[in-house]
Amino acid sequence: MSQATLRLLDKADKEILKLPRAVKGAIYDFQHKFRQDPESPGLRFKQLKGHPRLYSARVNLDYRALLLHAGGSDYILVAVKPRQEVYDNLDKFAYQINPVTGGIEFLDLLTIEETLVQETAVQPAVPAQPEPLFAKFSAETLLELGVAEPLLGLIAKITNEDELLGLASYAPQLTGEVLLALYSGKTPEEVLDQVTTPVAAVEEIDAEDYQAALARPATVVTTEDAALQEVLEQGDFGRWRVFLHPTQRKIVERGNRGPARVSGGPGTGKTIVALHRVKHLVERLGPGEGKDVLLTTFNTNLAADLGHRLMDLAGPEVVKRVDIRNIDKLASEIVSQTPAGGDRQWIDDNRAVNEWQELLDELQERRWDAEFLHAEWSQVILGQGVVTRADYFRARRAGRGRPISREDRAAIWQLVERYVMRLDDKGLWTFRQVAERAARLEIERARAMASYEADQANGVKLQRESGIWHRPRYRHIVVDEAQDLSAAHWRMLRAMVPEGPDDLFIAGDTHQRIYGNQVSLGSLGINIRGRSSKLTLSYRTTHEILGAAVRLLGEEEWDDLDDGRDDLTGYRSVLRGPEPVFASYSTWAAELDGIVEQVKAWDSASIAVCVPTREMVGKVEEWLAKAGILSCTIGTNGPKLRQAPVHVGTMHRFKGLEYQRMIIAGVAEGLVPDHRIAVYEKDDPLRYRRELRQARSLLFVAATRARDSVLITWHGRKSRFLP
Repeated sequence: MSQATLRLLDKADKEILKLPRAVKGAIYDFQHKFRQDPESPGLRFKQLKGHPRLYSARVNLDYRALLLHAGGSDYILVAVKPRQEVYDNLDKFAYQINPVTGGIEFLDLLTIEETLVQETAVQPAVPAQPEPLFAKFSAETLLELGVAEPLLGLIAKITNEDELLGLASYAPQLTGEVLLALYSGKTPEEVLDQVTTPVAAVEEIDAEDYQAALARPATVVTTEDAALQEVLEQGDFGRWRVFLHPTQRKIVERGNRGPARVSGGPGTGKTIVALHRVKHLVERLGPGEGKDVLLTTFNTNLAADLGHRLMDLAGPEVVKRVDIRNIDKLASEIVSQTPAGGDRQWIDDNRAVNEWQELLDELQERRWDAEFLHAEWSQVILGQGVVTRADYFRARRAGRGRPISREDRAAIWQLVERYVMRLDDKGLWTFRQVAERAARLEIERARAMASYEADQANGVKLQRESGIWHRPRYRHIVVDEAQDLSAAHWRMLRAMVPEGPDDLFIAGDTHQRIYGNQVSLGSLGINIRGRSSKLTLSYRTTHEILGAAVRLLGEEEWDDLDDGRDDLTGYRSVLRGPEPVFASYSTWAAELDGIVEQVKAWDSASIAVCVPTREMVGKVEEWLAKAGILSCTIGTNGPKLRQAPVHVGTMHRFKGLEYQRMIIAGVAEGLVPDHRIAVYEKDDPLRYRRELRQARSLLFVAATRARDSVLITWHGRKSRFLP
């Protein structure tokens, strides 16, 4: 009796997930038995005729596992098929070591051919045969870019996007990415530089050395039982948590001379790259007990989720070296250590705006509105650390919209002084004030440290002053969902880590900015020019959902956090699924009934219902409870009961979360976007556009939380953002 190592090859789950539930359960049992003894008589393990490396083994009476032998005791599960289909189609199975990436690739040519036939069947009749999409690219060009050679014949027949997506769903990942990039209009030279080169092996490739190929990042496999079970149960939904694409790995492991940024649309793996980056940075540190790496984000429940995921990914030895904090909590803890910090009550933006409104009412001031003044004070004055009237006259107001004169600034400064005095009298601090105060404290701390080091270098004998630590607070900082941080947050982070190699790693997407914080990193001392990477392949969202979500963004322009422009060019998915469904109801009660009906119809343990307001959250939970459906609210620290089959929350609460099926309800005009922004349309058109853009971002974030299905509903008049 001999034991074997069994791995699951990426994309093998495509066909496995279509199998009956009982067969999927048998696969999980099979892998245990095979690892213990592949020669066990009950498995009927044997080599397939004409394939020196391909074997079959019995899963149950009717199904066989296809196993690729990598050498020694190493085997790779590449497919599970009906018994007769295996033996009738031996000539349709192909495998190779890709000569560009050095990774192992398995191709089920029969399934790919059948997919292309199905896609062709749904096309309307055309008077003349269209030209194949890739007719102008030679076989040599495609092979140089890393396309799998056994697919060249099928690729030459593709004439439309549906056929291309059908092939890409089952083709090796690099083949799909190359073809999609060429189809989007990139030249072969651009594809070589942007798609192929990042995943190409640096060493010479031996086409017969499968053991070496198995160890390369381009061979995407998993061996863990829990990971295998997740793939079997959830398919592509869980894949991004298990695998790190070679392009992502290069970003994770790249050394940078200063701050670096990775961007990309929802589901492209920015967060998993950030988590792997944290793991990589910690593993490069020498022995120690301190928390030398900071992992931070704006959203509270996302910060909690990052902690859980880092523990799953890296284990306790890595986690103990990482400070995982919500950015405002971090700022609050710094300020609370000062004499004035412990005597204040800290209030959120809603309470802060209310305080502004009360002040304006008392003064009978009607020229400015409370939200405008709060944003001006928070983003411009606090964000840039402005402390004098003269400094405010010179302050940049990038992204603020409404232009203001010198006289306007003088009037606003007077109101700000009155407002701050009001907060002081009440013993209140806004979170934006706390962030600005924390930034100043960290800047002072950094200056003291620099002065101390300079004196030491000059041979001055010194004693450490009480309360000043003469070492950096962190050696590395990793930021997730960077688009939501304010200027004060960035000033604080810049001061917390010395400028130098790998100091800041920033992951974000401005298309998902839902809190209105507009910043220019360069103006805040964070230079990312020349150190930016972009991810374009979505691992979570299907092609159909992705297309609908991008259309929700309209024709708006988006910044890149550094005074430039960003877009979703090349953003794509090779996952397929049903088109999003849109449904109208006459009343909110009728819409709630529709939500309950849909939840009952879906056979899934991963469902979410997303609504625009907190009041609507309560109503959804009430309706579900009446129908006997267990649900839970998503709070500040995430879902209150993770095991509940249905999670309910406002759109803001779903930032960073993923579900197989989503209902986005209440997408009606007046709710999305909120009716209150109408007052700005004439008086402040630039602010009006900014508010519309933020509302689009919020809906875009909600729509891209789903992997398989999205239902968007409304009552009354539908939102202007919907088709």
